[in-house]
Amino acid sequence: MTTGSVPRIPVVALGFSLSAFFVVSYVLCIAAGLIAPAWALHQPWLQFFPGFEWLTLPGFLIGLAEAVAYGWYVALVFGWLFNVCAARSL
Repeated sequence: MTTGSVPRIPVVALGFSLSAFFVVSYVLCIAAGLIAPAWALHQPWLQFFPGFEWLTLPGFLIGLAEAVAYGWYVALVFGWLFNVCAARSL
């Protein structure tokens, strides 16, 4: 980055990385629930995964799709807000 240039977040890279992070976290939570059922998703978390059903293939796939969608949502909103605010601050 050169001196005086506006810092920018690459939104596409952020979207892919956040989606991957949320998918890995989701799969780890499912695995933890299978290994130790007391660590499974608690009821309040289920409001963030509509259509999710425990231990069904369609439920698992819906959860994966929603994790990807949440990653892109955060990337688009946060990335856009950061880039706009960074451009206005200089």
